Amino acid sequence: MPRDEIPMSRSYAVQENIVLPGDTNMHNTMFGGLLMKHIDETAAISARRHCRCPVVTASNDGVHFHRPIQNDDIVRLESFVCSAGRTSMEVFIKISTEHSNTGAIELAAISYLTFVALGSNGKPTEVPLPVPKTDEENLVYRDRETRKEMRLKKRSETNSLIKSLTSSQT
Repeated sequence: MPRDEIPMSRSYAVQENIVLPGDTNMHNTMFGGLLMKHIDETAAISARRHCRCPVVTASNDGVHFHRPIQNDDIVRLESFVCSAGRTSMEVFIKISTEHSNTGAIELAAISYLTFVALGSNGKPTEVPLPVPKTDEENLVYRDRETRKEMRLKKRSETNSLIKSLTSSQT
């Protein structure tokens, strides 16, 4: 039976925050861990909107910074589901900053996270396929297979390391 296909726009989520002094490190830039928290929250909203059920974070491919996020910047996180496996969803997050005084907007970072949808029994459940419509969605969608291959390779390497670490503890 073919799976449902839905536009990526259904999963679109936005979070905006102003960077306050307590959100910054000694370099007057936003704590990376705080940004990671916002990224995970925003991406989880997109994943839930896409599949309409509970989700769990399976992986984070990392945050790829283009420029620092400064104190007093307005940080905007935009996310949407850009690819899906049978029960998993890849979420793209674009992080931009708005200079509070000038209104200048700059791309600060991007990130990809993977979520797994959970059914009422708490087990992974099938998700619909996302369909790109806009230029940005198509741009992100285009390289999905390459990212998936890299993610699977990294998972295999991590599992091997965990097995080695676990066996050396006994």
